[in-house]
Amino acid sequence: MIEPGDERTEHGARWGRPAATSAPELAAVAQTLFLQRGFDEVTVDDIAAAAGISRRTFFRYFPTKADVLWVESSAELAQLHDGLESSTGRSEPCRDSLIRAVIAALEFPPEQREWALHRAQLVLDVPAVQTHTTMRMNAWRTEVTDYVARSTGSSCDDLVPLTVGHATVSAVQAAHRYWVTHPDEELAAVLEQTLEITLPATFAANDMKAMPRQDDGFDTASSRADEALSGIAGERATSNE
Repeated sequence: MIEPGDERTEHGARWGRPAATSAPELAAVAQTLFLQRGFDEVTVDDIAAAAGISRRTFFRYFPTKADVLWVESSAELAQLHDGLESSTGRSEPCRDSLIRAVIAALEFPPEQREWALHRAQLVLDVPAVQTHTTMRMNAWRTEVTDYVARSTGSSCDDLVPLTVGHATVSAVQAAHRYWVTHPDEELAAVLEQTLEITLPATFAANDMKAMPRQDDGFDTASSRADEALSGIAGERATSNE
């Protein structure tokens, strides 16, 4: 897609390079520049020039430079939705289905590992990106809350669905934060551990009776967390022997 007045070759790109004509292609060009120079050092003009398009064409695909980081977010959310929907009616516990669906939605091919790690760093640490992060995480929280409400026969504003929705988002963010500082580990494995630590053992509405009471809630919740952490620490110690 060429703008009038652009200096292009007859093939449609500056310097003979084929122009990026889709959002994923344009995002791939931007990602390469971000990795080479750093997010803050790359301008929209830099991305447009490298992609062989005009600045105006860039803004047809992305409202801001930061939106490039979220080119896959709709697909990830759709995969989460499909994974949760496909678990409906199964005998698998709701918690297990949720953990499996979250990990699958955030899976990436091996060749995208470097970018996925860099994206996590930007999402966690760059202020211009963090405003976009909140909107995406809200969508994930809503999806999880709706699923748990359906699975437990409750309302989205009931305690269990609401808590699990927020807890899932917190676990995902914690996993990425840990992964950024421990890049040799696999994100999927870290996600499984943070979700196991964060999510309650059961979501069933009729199990609300078994949830910690006000007088013993701290001790019970604390002991569950200690058990989970001890198990993970043990696994790590064994793997390092």
